[in-house]
Amino acid sequence: MSNTEFELGGINHLALVSSDMKRTIDFYSGVLGMPLIKTLELPGRMGQHFFFDCGGGDSLAFFWFPDAPEAVPGVSAPKSRPEQGELLSAVGSMNHVAFHVPPEKFDDYRQRLIDKGVEVSPVLNHDDSPATVAPRLHEGVFVRSFYFQDPDGILLEFACWLRAFTGADVRHEPKTAADRTVPSGKETHASLA
Repeated sequence: MSNTEFELGGINHLALVSSDMKRTIDFYSGVLGMPLIKTLELPGRMGQHFFFDCGGGDSLAFFWFPDAPEAVPGVSAPKSRPEQGELLSAVGSMNHVAFHVPPEKFDDYRQRLIDKGVEVSPVLNHDDSPATVAPRLHEGVFVRSFYFQDPDGILLEFACWLRAFTGADVRHEPKTAADRTVPSGKETHASLA
């Protein structure tokens, strides 16, 4: 399917926040091999903005702010990798970044991260079963993935599509704010007044 409204060419960049830009470079360039392609000092001593090439013409960017608040795991991002706890994060937060990897290199890339000392999740074989994760690779698996975290706890994923999607893959009724089990921020703020 193609976008009939706008000619979008993918993700220009996804901007995240780092607590330590040097450590971020060590991880994303040193461990994951992403070239650092642009660095900026923000005006007025506001901080820095660095860009990494994450493939396919897309970039992963990081801000470093001297006065950035500390992370709030479980609110601003998941508390841990999915198999260690919950995948929950707040509305409006960035839950995780999934990088596409070639299916034929998937297992090798997972082992490379392990060899570099990165803790990774078990392999997840996503299918359309009620559990959505199959214990073994089979014909119904549409994507394989595993999770890991960067030094600031940002949840990352390596994923590979195993088949093209069709219209049959879009079949679930979307939930609304009325389906939430916690009040929305508007309701919470209104009840505090």
